Amino acid sequence: MKTVFINPERCIGCLQCELACAVEHSESKDEKCAFLETPVPRKRVHVQAGPLPTFAFPNRCRHCDPAPCLQVCPTGAISRDEEHGLILIDAKKCIGCAMCAVVCPFDVVTFHPLAEGPTPQVTVAVKCDGCVERVSRGDTPACVEVCKVDALVFGELNELVAAGRVREAGAVLAAAGSTPTVTPDGDPLALWHAWGLAEMTAARAASARVPLAHGAPNGRAGAAPATRVENEGGPQ
Repeated sequence: MKTVFINPERCIGCLQCELACAVEHSESKDEKCAFLETPVPRKRVHVQAGPLPTFAFPNRCRHCDPAPCLQVCPTGAISRDEEHGLILIDAKKCIGCAMCAVVCPFDVVTFHPLAEGPTPQVTVAVKCDGCVERVSRGDTPACVEVCKVDALVFGELNELVAAGRVREAGAVLAAAGSTPTVTPDGDPLALWHAWGLAEMTAARAASARVPLAHGAPNGRAGAAPATRVENEGGPQ
């Protein structure tokens, strides 16, 4: 089953995905007219700040299975599209109770009036629907289509993960090839040889610390002289 996969390390924070998402969910589907509509079309993907000032992260619904939002919705407004595995919200059934937002582990549910809602003034839950209409006709989601740096890609999850591993492995190998490792004295085993020599030296030193003691009782090396302990006031 195809899904949108996020490569957060590639995101440059251009916000093109947010714009494309809002336009795709507008009545006109035209970026020149969409923001003149009432109510204003809302984005379903959110570019958020990363761990550093120069990093960004395109956050979107993961369409969990099982989905906590679906499980807690009291009106049945949230359902799963079995064909594409997408979690969808029926805006006309939503009462804006925010239970879905409370349990969402990725903080992707917002609340706005929608044209497809009960009325243009009623606030309902809004989140990514996976561009289900586009996917049903064989197109890619709007956010993926406009992303120029492959921070958002669309395809089979296992294939995307495998491709990501190959890409990362190639980057590591390229970095390793650009900085050759310098071995001590030109011998790649020099450190192992030094370690072995140190082990042998330590073993010889340990055996040399116990010389044969001349005149030791019973001829035993290092035997301590016998001592007599007398108790004061006791029998001698």
